Amino acid sequence: MKRLAFIPILFFIIAACAPKPNPGAQIQLAVAQTIAAIPTYTPYPTPRILPTTTPMSLSGLFCEYEFCIGHPVSIAFFDLDAQHNPLAPSSITQGMLAAYNPSLLIQVIWQDATGASDASFMLDTIINGKVDARSGDLKAFQLSNLSVDYVQITTTATPSLPYGGAAAWMCGERAFAWKAYTPQAELATNLLTEAMQRFQCNSH
Repeated sequence: MKRLAFIPILFFIIAACAPKPNPGAQIQLAVAQTIAAIPTYTPYPTPRILPTTTPMSLSGLFCEYEFCIGHPVSIAFFDLDAQHNPLAPSSITQGMLAAYNPSLLIQVIWQDATGASDASFMLDTIINGKVDARSGDLKAFQLSNLSVDYVQITTTATPSLPYGGAAAWMCGERAFAWKAYTPQAELATNLLTEAMQRFQCNSH
């Protein structure tokens, strides 16, 4: 009987001598288990941006300053105002573009003309009286749903490009003008037609 009574006392002594658990470790373990049990949200799928088709080819097309105009693919327009003064480039309300290669020069200008209904005054602006001269009668065309005034010109600006043409039209509150120097007289009319077939304007 003494031996049996000694066994519970031995267990008590062993339990009393066993190392006690660290409360800090228990708290850290409980916190880690709680965080692991928090449900996570399924992330929203990233939307895929699908490419859209453009209504017209961008090849041979200038689009800026809230209008677009066609040009031969062999040349490209650059901002002539920015070339003259980088601090005062073209803007939506007024500007000047040019495109050039040894066999062709094209110029486009525009300005605010609020209240005007006729852009023919722009012909006097784009035709340089010092080197250009009208060589035909003023003609009116309906191009790109716009009424366009056109006149053939000759020029001494460059010996290799003695011919050309100049045009003017209104789009919204802006007046536009176009001029080309060409090696043959008939080329300017074709170039204008091609340019205006692709002309678009934000007519505000």
